[in-house]
Amino acid sequence: MKFIAIIPARYASTRFPGKPLAMLGGKMVIERVYQQAVSVLGEAYVATDDERIFNAVESFGGKAVMTSANHKSGTDRIEEAATKLNTDADVIINIQGDEPFIQASQLETVKSLFADPGTQIATLGKPFETIEAVENPNSPKIVTDINGYALYFSRSVIPYIRGKERAEWLKEFPFLKHIGLYAYRREVLREVTKLPQSPLELAESLEQLRWLQNGYRIKVGLTDVETVGIDTPDDLARAEEFLKKV
Repeated sequence: MKFIAIIPARYASTRFPGKPLAMLGGKMVIERVYQQAVSVLGEAYVATDDERIFNAVESFGGKAVMTSANHKSGTDRIEEAATKLNTDADVIINIQGDEPFIQASQLETVKSLFADPGTQIATLGKPFETIEAVENPNSPKIVTDINGYALYFSRSVIPYIRGKERAEWLKEFPFLKHIGLYAYRREVLREVTKLPQSPLELAESLEQLRWLQNGYRIKVGLTDVETVGIDTPDDLARAEEFLKKV
């Protein structure tokens, strides 16, 4: 089975314009993401709508694909890039361009999920460590069935633990944080990008709910590795500190 990574990267960002080109430990953020992807998958491309990012990727020896500026999601951008590349990959892994600490173990876990023929889309979850983190609406939660397939994603705390004080909830249930790494079988990627937004997606502002609501099966792998996504300049400062520890 052949896997490739496609890394969507936009220059425009409300909270941190140009973040793929921000320097982190002497390298651009996008360069770190790309190198992590190539080290595991052997083949990776950055999908961007900005020539500055395209040229930066080529400057460090990476591969990039220019895509439309009109895409509403990274998934749509990835589908355009995959079509332009005419890739023969069986599975395309979507690695966010602001995740410079994505780990080889996480990519290998996602790859392994496709040994199950029922896996159409794959992603990762990590156990929460504090109830305060569980309650953060910016950290989506996942609940799965007994076979590891996603039942639901939510910004709310799910499940609700009845009859227990909130401080005890982590002891009662392994709450799972969604790590925004996705992989799709090639034909599934083509299909899901043609779907209209669904009511649940619009309610929670979580794209993966569109896929679930349309009957696609999302297999969830587990990781114990923490990553630091970069959404703001403050995140970049935290990433610099995190880099010193890894």
